[in-house]
Formats: sequence, C-alpha cells, structure tokens
Amino acid sequence: MPNERISMSKLKQLIGLQTSNLSVRELARALGLSIGAVSKYLRAVRAAGIGATEAERLSETELELRVFGPAQPVKPGALVAPDCAWIHNELKRHRHVTLQLLWEEYAQAYGSAAYRRSAFCEIYRRWEKRLKRSMRQRHFAGEKLFVDYAGRTVPIYGRSGGESFRAQLFVSALGASGYAYAEATRTQQLPDWLASHVRALEYYGAAPTIFVPDNPRVGVTRADRYEPELQRSYEELAAHYQAVVIPARPYRPKDKSRVELTVLLVCRWILARLRHQRFFSLEELNAAIRPLLVELNARSFQRLSGCRRSVFEALDRPAMRPLPAASYTYAEWKERTVAFDYHVDVDRHYYSVPHALVGHSVWARFTATTVEVFFRSERVATHVRSYQRGAHTTLPEHMPKSHRAHAQWSPKRLIQWGESIGANTGAIVEHLLRSKPHPEQGYRACLGLLALAREYGEQRLEAASALARRLGSPTRKSVKSILESGRDRRAITSELPLELPAHDNVRGPDYYH
Repeated sequence: MPNERISMSKLKQLIGLQTSNLSVRELARALGLSIGAVSKYLRAVRAAGIGATEAERLSETELELRVFGPAQPVKPGALVAPDCAWIHNELKRHRHVTLQLLWEEYAQAYGSAAYRRSAFCEIYRRWEKRLKRSMRQRHFAGEKLFVDYAGRTVPIYGRSGGESFRAQLFVSALGASGYAYAEATRTQQLPDWLASHVRALEYYGAAPTIFVPDNPRVGVTRADRYEPELQRSYEELAAHYQAVVIPARPYRPKDKSRVELTVLLVCRWILARLRHQRFFSLEELNAAIRPLLVELNARSFQRLSGCRRSVFEALDRPAMRPLPAASYTYAEWKERTVAFDYHVDVDRHYYSVPHALVGHSVWARFTATTVEVFFRSERVATHVRSYQRGAHTTLPEHMPKSHRAHAQWSPKRLIQWGESIGANTGAIVEHLLRSKPHPEQGYRACLGLLALAREYGEQRLEAASALARRLGSPTRKSVKSILESGRDRRAITSELPLELPAHDNVRGPDYYH
C-alpha cells in the first residue's frame, strides 16, 4: 500500500463509483487522483470485500480499519513521522520560518529515521487540510488583532420591565492563537468603539502590530480595497499603541475569517447560555460574559494540542508589544473651515485661531478637557474646552491689532472713562451703549469719542457733550459737529428760550384749540 492515503470521504466515493462501469482513467479524473493510486485502492477495497452499501454504513475510522488494517507498531529503524502540530505552531511563531528550515531541523534530529523533504512537506499539508477552512490562513504570532461587532444584540431592560435598549457585542481575536475577547457596549459609535479596543488590549496585557477591522463606518470613513481612509481618532489610538490599522478588503470575508469564527463561537458558547437571563444594565451583562469568556479560551482544540489560552501564552504574548505607560486619552478629530471671525465650531462652541487662517481648512482635536487646532499638521491653537453652547473662547494673540484694542474695552470701563471726563460725556457714552441691541455694537462709537478727546481736549469734549444733550442729540456725530463748528466755545449764559416770539405770522398754541 502507498504511504500516502486519500481521505476516507474520497475512498467512499471510489467504492460507490466502482460499480458505475467507469474506467480507471475516468475514475482517476473524477476523483482528482493518479491512475496508479486508483488501481491500488480498488485492489485494497476488493480484497476487503466492502461494497457501496456497507461503506456508507461504516464510519470513517471503521472503514479505514477494514481497508488498511490496524496501524503497524513502529519497528526499530522505521521512519519517525513529523509532529505536524509543532510544525504548524512554528510556522506561526515567525514569518521567516519555512518548511525547508523545519525539515532540516527535523532531519538533523532523527537522521536516517527522518522522512525525505518531499514526504515531510506532503505529510504536513495533508494534516493541514484536515483543519477547519477558516484556520488555514497563516497568522504570525503577535501580529494581527481582528475586531468586529457581532450581528446579534442583547436586550437590556429597564427597572419597569420594558426593554430599554439593545446592547451591541464587540468581539476581538488574535490571529495566531485565536485568543478571544468580548464585551457588550451601548452603541457602535466612536467612543464605544475605541473604548472597547482599549479594554481588549488591557485584557490581553499587550498590543499587536496590526488592527484588522471590517470597514465599519465608525473607524473607516471610506472603504477601498487599495487606499481606505481611516477615522483620525482611530489612527491616533493605533499610533498610541505603536500599531497600524489595515482594514479587511471590502466583500472579502476570508480576510477576517478569524474574527468571524470567534463571533460564531461567542454567540454559541456565551450568548446562547445567557438566553434565559434578563439583564438590567451593561455592567450586569458584562459580568455574566466574563467567566464564560474565560471558559471559552480554556476549551481544548479538537485537532491541535492545547487551547486558546495556552497558545496565546506560548505564541502571541511573547511577540506582542507591552502596553504604553501612559493610558490612552479619548479624543475626537473633526475637519473645520475657519470662519470670517477667525473662530471654529466645536460642538456649538466657538474657539479662536490666528486670524490669518480665515477661510482655511483645519483639524480640531478635542478631548473632555482641551481643544487643539491643527493646520497642516502643526498645532496653531490650544484652548480649555467649554460646554457653553453659542459662546466664544477667544485669545487676544489670535486677533488683528484693531480687534485686539477693541476687545480690551467693556461697557463698565467705557462708562467710567466717560465720567472721568465729565458727567455729560459719561451720559452720552451710556446712551450709546444702551441704544444698541448689544452693548458691543456701541463700542466703536464710544471709542470714537475717545479719539475726539485726544484731538480737541477733554474740556471741549465735555462742553460739546453738554450742548448735544441740550439739543436732544446725544450722538457721536452731533458732538463731532459741535466741536468742528466751535459752538462749544460760546458761553451759554441762559437757558434757550422756551416761548416763541410774538409775530403776526405765528399762530401760537391757541390757534389749534
């Protein structure tokens, strides 16, 4: 019998087809085998006396025993089969390890009892094909962390008994070991998305080289096979852990088969066990998930030795980076255009930037306590964050010189300045401020009075202000006109006449009675 045996499922197909009057060549073409192999297997089946009906009733183990007989004990001097599980883990441990290198180490260890290179490779490839399809990708130790949301949600109930909201399930898995992490979040929005990454890395106690998401809009602003655009906050989180984000190709589920398998396991081995329980908070749900997650990672593999936890400790953890000493600070990034008043809008509050940037596009980075503005990757402004909507935070150094001088004044200061010149000047300043819907709109007129004091002197300004009040026109224009005409210099010895002079052409008040 040949040393290399076909799978028992193909052997069953061969037994079923041997009665179909197909030639050996046609059978070989149908099953993808060589003509010599088909002839040898047919002889073995006929010698065992197994027909198609009996073959279908037998399990694969029983069929293999009937056709090939019991495994022969290893005789002294016989070849030593390679440890395929060890080969599999070594290939994952380092990207530059090859089957050629492993065969050389194997041959050096066993000498004449070692298989030749071609047989060594074939034995491993045949063993590898028996693994699940999703596990046949080659993942290197500590390299990739696959992340995704499960499609299934969990209801969270209010204290009144009604459903309050449906919790989302975040799942991650390391490529080499499959070591899983899962938690429930309120939403799939950016704060929850990034916070789940942070908690997952804290659970692992180390950081990978690559994050592999499934093109969620919260993390990938534009999905593209070749040049996807990432969310700035997501890029910043990856940079904090000295990692990069490489999204799976759109519509390529095999790129993320590791996390797809983990999502399936989490749904089967965690959520399915919790289906009869009612949860009233995220904390309560996550407290129920955590022990089941530990149990899932401790379950033994079916075809490999060990479990996810043991493989993680042996392969992934030694190859991963330690977590940074400083914890990650959540920050959002938003692109903004500088308005004509040299302010940018962040959550309906307006922060100043250098006035020369009016009309330019800038990036605002904001945390719970600070707001930073960047232009061409250079920070141009830093502010303490304010949550007062509609208000402005302005730094004097960001303003033009004319605006800066204007901003130094306030209604109280302007009135005090006017009263320091005289009561009439103070009264006109107060009138200018009160006559506008907003006091700031009267600042320029008040500052114009200041200019008149420098030009004509405070004594003349007070006299002109008194005359403007008597004329019922307490405005800057009236005061300026009086000063320009010199009427403020005329001595006023009496009050203006209140009665009209007697004249034939003047009717007088009695006429209208």
